[in-house]
Amino acid sequence: MIVESQVATGRIASVNPATGEVLGQIEVAGEAKVLAAVARAREAQPGWHGVGVRARIDALRKFQRLVHEQKTEIARQITLESGKPVAEALTTEVLVVLDAARFLIENAYRLLRDEPVPHGNPAARTKSGKIVREPHGVIGIISPWNYPFAIPATESLAALVAGNSVVLKPSELTTLTAVRLLELLRAAGVPEPVFQLVPGLGATGAALVHSEIDKLVFTGSIATGKRIAQEAASRLLPVVLELGGKDPMLVLDDADIDVASSGAVWGAFVNAGQACLSVERCYVARKLHDAFLDACVNKTKQLRVGDGLNPKTEIGPLINQKQLRTVESHVEDAISRGARLLCGGRRLSELGSNFYAPAVLADVTHEMRIMKEETFGPVLPIQAFDNDDEAIALANHSEFGLAASVWTKDRQRGERIARRIRAGTVMINDVISCYGISEAPHGGVRSSGIGRTHGRYGLEEMVRIKYLDQERLPGMKRVWWYGYGENFSHQMQGFVDALFAGRLSDRVVGALRALPSLTRKRL
Repeated sequence: MIVESQVATGRIASVNPATGEVLGQIEVAGEAKVLAAVARAREAQPGWHGVGVRARIDALRKFQRLVHEQKTEIARQITLESGKPVAEALTTEVLVVLDAARFLIENAYRLLRDEPVPHGNPAARTKSGKIVREPHGVIGIISPWNYPFAIPATESLAALVAGNSVVLKPSELTTLTAVRLLELLRAAGVPEPVFQLVPGLGATGAALVHSEIDKLVFTGSIATGKRIAQEAASRLLPVVLELGGKDPMLVLDDADIDVASSGAVWGAFVNAGQACLSVERCYVARKLHDAFLDACVNKTKQLRVGDGLNPKTEIGPLINQKQLRTVESHVEDAISRGARLLCGGRRLSELGSNFYAPAVLADVTHEMRIMKEETFGPVLPIQAFDNDDEAIALANHSEFGLAASVWTKDRQRGERIARRIRAGTVMINDVISCYGISEAPHGGVRSSGIGRTHGRYGLEEMVRIKYLDQERLPGMKRVWWYGYGENFSHQMQGFVDALFAGRLSDRVVGALRALPSLTRKRL
């Protein structure tokens, strides 16, 4: 499948990471193509906004139906390009998109409609006010390869239902999945200029950032995110940045070892560890440490690594050699600094060039890269702690702050600790699944980014807030207009006292002082 473009600077190949098979060739959009796409999106956006939110919801309803009908084919496409098991493609991508559409179908009209603003100040009681939510215009989206359907789809649906047009630059590694998204939106009735793709490498993304878009939503690395933030700041371009994480898991001394160890293994290895919300640091109460470690090792050894199209596969390949080398370097650094490798941690060349045996590491410390840098691979590093305060300090000892999890049988204790962890999301007795909760906002703090996607707050990111103020008595001049006169300050002091003086008697006196201002001659 080929994406047509008027101006192209080359071609990129979509490659199956499990087999190395070339799935297709895609033309790269050069700068001129990107600028043309943004111009077309801008021209089409007022018409798309003009059809009204109910018509846009109808398009989402059709899109949802099409995704459900084609769920098997979509999941297969995701697996072919990203390598993840087809079961994960269904549960962590297709299902997430279906539910995101459900949330917007059910709630977009209510969340986007005008909102009356009551006035508490008596001086404003003759006014009526309302908040109006207007689309930004053209939203640029730059999406990653690890969730090539769920991330761009959920962000695009929110932008579209709010009345924006969208120009999407997908990862060069998973462009065909983005093409499938485009085809589904076309079939659902979204006009061609309202949702466009600009495939390509970093230069294409840079061209989109530098174009005349009205807002940018970016998911990717810290380094790229910071460059985007600097560029955006120079022209006050609003942005949403999701820049990854180093998510901690805290297993308290009263946790269920069997449940928590299963959560740790899945949380560390789902999508071969290539998830922003992956468990990348695991801290365990010392009295549970050895038993928890044994449980994790035993469960990890049972996992089946292989081609994601095989229904028995539980862990697929890394996306490419670059990512595999990053994982290897983190594990090697940890071992060289005293960590113990308890299982896995080696290439599985007999399966293909990008396969890696899921690893469990013990005796890790914060001197190791594995506990500081985002690994983005199937590694579970485990460290013991002695008390809750130490666990919280370890969890917060990171530049990241995307998500975290706390494991305990005491829900109140879990919430107390969760409130002390610096992160955009903290789950108690679960991991990662927060991304699939369409009502829940997704985003981080510190180096994990700014802004939110998903739910009410994600939809709010796709609109501008305008306040409309209307005077109910348009023929009356305002008290505070010109024509002050020598007594005006005295009258206004009385007015302030009438509103805010602590004693009732002072308020009454103030009101009497202010009364002459109502009949004062004004310009």
